[in-house]
Amino acid sequence: MGQGFLDKAYAARDAAQTRALYDDWSDSYEAEVGKNGYATPGRCAEALAKFTDDQTEPILDFGCGTGLSGLALKLAGFAEIDGFDLSQEMLAQAKTKRLYRELHQIEADAPLPFAQGAYPAIAAIGVIGAGAAPISLLDTLMNALGRGGKLVFSLNDHALQDRANEARLNEWTDCGAACLLFREYGPHLPGINLKSNVYVLEKA
Repeated sequence: MGQGFLDKAYAARDAAQTRALYDDWSDSYEAEVGKNGYATPGRCAEALAKFTDDQTEPILDFGCGTGLSGLALKLAGFAEIDGFDLSQEMLAQAKTKRLYRELHQIEADAPLPFAQGAYPAIAAIGVIGAGAAPISLLDTLMNALGRGGKLVFSLNDHALQDRANEARLNEWTDCGAACLLFREYGPHLPGINLKSNVYVLEKA
């Protein structure tokens, strides 16, 4: 592909290696994904907005990176956004955008530092999949929601190749623990011909 860090982004790695990759990528991340038409943040934000009655309530941008997802959420009408990420360097880039109410660095697999139901909606945009967070994060984020809370997330083509990823989603919906409000396949990084599914889940 010849895409710099994108060549490395989808390789399997542990949490420490993931943090190091994104720290190193922070200065050039937006230029690289922007050059390739990164579309998933806007698609996710617009999908969540369709199912949100009160956009003044706080929303969590989990895995916020440099803030491209926060910008998309802000443009879709969300007023109060908090951001969490593994990478301190990515968070430094996000801070310069002045989009977020709060920004916090988190550790992989550490308990989430807020009470269940603190956020009526959580976004995990481009976060789950090969070279990033495992599908177990879906359980973590869904368990962090209160009844009626919504999660918007995406799985790109690489993540969709692993059937365990959508299978975990189906476990939530098949038992009635959540309702799938939205699923749409569309552009992710058109410049490298990569697509993604966008989902909105509502916790029962």
